[in-house]
Amino acid sequence: MTASTFRALHHGRASGDPLVLPGPWDAASARALADAGFPALATPSAGIAASLGYEDGSTPPDEMFAAVARIVRAVSVPVSADIEGGYGLAPRELVGRLLETGAVGCNLEDSTDHATLKDPQRHADWLAEVRAEAGDALFINARVDTFLVGTGDPADAVARARLYVAAGADCVYPLLAPPEVLPLLREGIEGPINMAAEPDKESVAELGRLGATRITFGPGMQRYAARAVGELGAALRV
Repeated sequence: MTASTFRALHHGRASGDPLVLPGPWDAASARALADAGFPALATPSAGIAASLGYEDGSTPPDEMFAAVARIVRAVSVPVSADIEGGYGLAPRELVGRLLETGAVGCNLEDSTDHATLKDPQRHADWLAEVRAEAGDALFINARVDTFLVGTGDPADAVARARLYVAAGADCVYPLLAPPEVLPLLREGIEGPINMAAEPDKESVAELGRLGATRITFGPGMQRYAARAVGELGAALRV
């Protein structure tokens, strides 16, 4: 599958009909989700980290890229990969390693260690370098972390999002943005907007109604599965 196929899924959608991208954390979960009929998948870095025994943000790059490659090999639908802040790699190496996995898209965040926001113009310039290296071969989802570690002011998120779109991002992802500010974000941002949801139909429907273009779940599905396994284990103890 190509990035153009994946990119097309984000456009021409009816209002209230967001693209829903579940988040596999390994090959088995990827197969299960693809078999459920989803047209594409989006890996969560935190979910993969948990499956490999790491805390979120602590997965070594080699292990993250290897995990993404296993997921891509397991399915026939497009896969986008959360590669956090890019692991300090130069744009050429980052793009090369990502394309080697077979992924057609990526998440790139604008905070460091989930604690400090990067300078928006410098980050936009870096995104432009990533776009220049990738051409059209990658769908870039630029995460905006102002609701995570910034002021939480929608205007700040819009300002950053506009810079990132101008730099070549295909989509922006205001992580932890409250649903009630989504109409403001939608008004101020050109192009697709990714929102995170709980893994239930009600959350997805509400975010779609408010203007989300695509919905992802972060590590929600991996955590749901882990709880289910724990409950099964507890039930088996007699």
